[in-house]
Amino acid sequence: MSEFPARDDRAAHGEHPRRVLLKLSGEVFGGGEVGLDPDVVADAARQIADAVRAGIQVAVVVGGGNFFRGAQLSARGMDRARADYMGMLGTVMNALALQDFIEKAGVPARVQSAIAMTQVAEPYVPLRAIRHMEKGRVVVFGAGAGLPYFSTDTVSAQRALETHCTELLVGKNGVDGVYTADPRKDPDARLLTELTYERALAEGLQVVDASAFALCRDNDLTMRVFGMGQDGSITRALLGERIGTLVRRG
Repeated sequence: MSEFPARDDRAAHGEHPRRVLLKLSGEVFGGGEVGLDPDVVADAARQIADAVRAGIQVAVVVGGGNFFRGAQLSARGMDRARADYMGMLGTVMNALALQDFIEKAGVPARVQSAIAMTQVAEPYVPLRAIRHMEKGRVVVFGAGAGLPYFSTDTVSAQRALETHCTELLVGKNGVDGVYTADPRKDPDARLLTELTYERALAEGLQVVDASAFALCRDNDLTMRVFGMGQDGSITRALLGERIGTLVRRG
C-alpha cells in the first residue's frame, strides 16, 4: 500500500489541481552509465505513479545523454545538427522506457514526440497533452524541441509554460540542490535553499542552461532543483514538498 494520500478532489470543488513538469536527465536513466538501467527507470516511474495517484498532474521531459550528446559528438568532428538529431532519438528511447514502467506501476502514460514517429509516439500537441494530464495520464515529451541547438533544459521550460504547469522540477544526480560552487570540488560550497534567477544568471550557476533560466524568469515560472539520491525524492518534489533549491524571479 502506498504511503502517499489517495487522489484528491480539488477539481470537483472548482480548484485547479497541481500541474508540474519534471525534467529528468539522460544520466538518470543510465544510472551514470551508457545505456538504460531498468531498476533506476522503474523506481522513477513508481514515484511518478505515486504522485499521480495523489492527484498531481505530471508531464516529463527526458534527456538522452545516456545514449548520445550532440555537443560531445560535434566536438569530435560530427556535424552539430546531425549529432543533435541523434541525441533527440536517444530521448525518445528513454521516453518509451519511462512510459512502459509508468504503466507497469498502474498509471496510464503517453509519449509525445517533437519529431514525427507515429508508430511509437503521438505528435507534440499542447492541448492534447493538457487533456491527457486532466485525465490522470502522465505525458512524456521526447525528441527535445525537434530542432538542433536547443537543449532539453530549454525545452523543459518551454513545455512547462505551454502546458500551463505551475512549477518546473529539475532532478539532478550527485547533488541535492543548487550550491554556491561545485560541492564535489569545493568543500566550502553551501547549499542554497532559495535563489533568484537574476543571481543564478549573474553568478553563472550552471544548474540548467542560461536560456532556460531566462525563459522561466521572463514568464515568472518557479523552478525547484532537487537531488535524486534520496528514496522518494521524486514523489516529494512532485507533491510540492520543500526539498532542494527553489529558484524564482527576484
